Amino acid sequence: MNLKKIKDAAVLIAFLAVMLWTSYGSTEEKEDKQIYIGVACYDQKDTFLGELMEAFKDECSHLEAKGYGISLTIMDAANSQRTQDDQVQEMINNGCDVLCVNLADRTDPSEIIDTAQENDVPIIFFNREPVEEDLMQWNKLYYVGAEAKQSGQMQGELAADYIKENPSVDKNSDGKIQYVILEGELGHQDAIIRTESVAESMKENGVELEKLSYQTANWNRAQAQNRMTQLIGQYKNSIELVIANNDAMALGAMDAYEKLGITDSNYPVFFGIDGTDEGLEAVRQSKLAATVYNDKEGQAYAMAQLAYAVVTGYGMNNIGFENKKYIYLPYKKVTADNVTDFIDNIQD
Repeated sequence: MNLKKIKDAAVLIAFLAVMLWTSYGSTEEKEDKQIYIGVACYDQKDTFLGELMEAFKDECSHLEAKGYGISLTIMDAANSQRTQDDQVQEMINNGCDVLCVNLADRTDPSEIIDTAQENDVPIIFFNREPVEEDLMQWNKLYYVGAEAKQSGQMQGELAADYIKENPSVDKNSDGKIQYVILEGELGHQDAIIRTESVAESMKENGVELEKLSYQTANWNRAQAQNRMTQLIGQYKNSIELVIANNDAMALGAMDAYEKLGITDSNYPVFFGIDGTDEGLEAVRQSKLAATVYNDKEGQAYAMAQLAYAVVTGYGMNNIGFENKKYIYLPYKKVTADNVTDFIDNIQD
C-alpha cells in the first residue's frame, strides 16, 4: 500500500470515529432529555379524577416546550390497592422517573413508598391525601391537592346564603331545615371532613338543622341515585336539603327525583363539591343550587411542574410548598351569578 492510500485510510478511520462519537453523544443527550411519568389512579371512572387527568395530560404536553420529551403512562387500579401496588411496580420496572399516585387506599401506601424508595423514584401523591406519618417517611414524597375542610366550610356558607335568600326552602315552615347527607366514602378523610365541616358551617351561619339521614355513595352518581331513592321512600317530601360530598352524587340525587316523577315543587335544594363539567352545567341551569370548585387545572399544573422539577432539578425553589411537602390549591365558590366565568375559563 502506497503512502497516499495509508493517509486516506487514516483520515477515513478518524472521520468514522468522530461520527460514532457524535452519534453516541447525541443519543445520550436525547435520552437525558426524556422524562417518563408514571400515573397510578384509584378509579378513572371517577368524574372529577377523569377531568383532572385530561388537564394533566395537557400540562405534560406543555412541558415539552422546556426541551424535554414527556412519556406518560396512566394506569387504573379500579379501586384495588393490591392492583395499584402491582401497577406501580410495573411502571418502576419500565424505568419511570417519577410517580404520580392517586391512592386506592390512602391509609395503605407502604408498599408503594417502599418500592419507590428502593428504586429512588420520587412520588407525587394527589387528590387522595396520605396520612402525615406516611408522607414524612422519605424526603422525595409530596402531595398536591386541596384542603377538605375548606370545601365543607364553603359549601355550608353557600347553603346558608341560599336558604336566607330563599325562605321557601323550609317547606314545612318549622324554622329548621331537614337535610340528608350523601357521603363520599366510608372512613375516607375528605368525606368525613366535608360532612362535618358543612354542618358546622351552616350552624355558624345561623341555619337551624335537623339531620334526617346520611348515606355513603362512594363518590358515584348511580349509587347516589339508589341511596336517594331509598331516602325518598322513607322520608317522602320531608327532605328540604341534600348535601353531597361531590357533584356526581348531587346529580345522582337529582336523577332519583326525576326518575320517580316527583314534581319540581317538591324537590329539595341540592349542593355539591368539585365543579365538574356536568356540575357547572347543572348550576347554570339552576338545577344544582351551587357547588365548590376544586381547581383541577391548578392541581394539574402543580403536578406537572413538580414532576419536571424533581426529575431535572430545575425549579424546585420556585414551588410554593407548605411544610416542604404539600401544595394546596384553594377552593372557590360557584353560584348562578358566576358559573359562566368558570365554564368560559375551562373552555379557554
